Amino acid sequence: MKTNHAYKYILVAILIIILPMVLSSPKAMNVKYMQKHKNDTKIVVLNYHKIDEMNISLSVYPKDFDEQMAYLKEEGYTTINPAQMIDNLENGAPLPEKPVIITFDDGYLDNYTNAYPILKKYGFTATIFVITDFISSDPRFMTWDQVRELSEAGFTIGSHTMQHKSLTDIKEKEIRAELIGSNKALEYQLGKKAEFFAYPTGTYNLRIAQIVKECGYKAAFTIKYGNADKASNIYALERVPIFNTEQTFKSFCQRLQYIPLLERLGWIKI
Repeated sequence: MKTNHAYKYILVAILIIILPMVLSSPKAMNVKYMQKHKNDTKIVVLNYHKIDEMNISLSVYPKDFDEQMAYLKEEGYTTINPAQMIDNLENGAPLPEKPVIITFDDGYLDNYTNAYPILKKYGFTATIFVITDFISSDPRFMTWDQVRELSEAGFTIGSHTMQHKSLTDIKEKEIRAELIGSNKALEYQLGKKAEFFAYPTGTYNLRIAQIVKECGYKAAFTIKYGNADKASNIYALERVPIFNTEQTFKSFCQRLQYIPLLERLGWIKI
């Protein structure tokens, strides 16, 4: 235990000495990158899974989710949808000063029962990537009626494939079947095609990204940490994963604040 504490003190001391020098270093700040993209809108894309009382990392407690949404509201964030983001990244369409996209992966029932009322409370909408074969067939997930209600309320419903298979583990023919089949289900149930996709388990490669494009999707989201901006690959868009931790709200705020710092240091999106 003493050894662990000693390491911690040494690490803190190193950070205190080095961090100011790093932050003031033109090389570390990657001036060329900053000048090139200084006028770009930085879009925060939050990534959730479950909003319930399960004590696991992917389940954010409803009270914590409420606190996070209240923080976003107080800080002046405005929710946008992926279509608005892509219009900005590709065409320079204007966005609010602090745009945020709130995303959920999988389509769990608690997205409707717990997250939806809290989002309405703060005037926010979200984007939900659903596993289409699980909707109305697994009690842990939403029904199609609930998905339709969210869609009609201004939520974006995207594809998370039919069965949530890691796309790097299956052959191209099955990848296309998952991408096309899930979109056909969404079009049949909602009356419109899904334009946006999230990679199951976050796994992908450049070939898979190309297949997603060929299957008609306008953009795809990863679990790669960072803000989305004009330097982003629209078929490998960054997000900020949000987890349940011992200090969930503190962790939430730190994750939002670390992105500009890491970009300033040139550690991400280079």
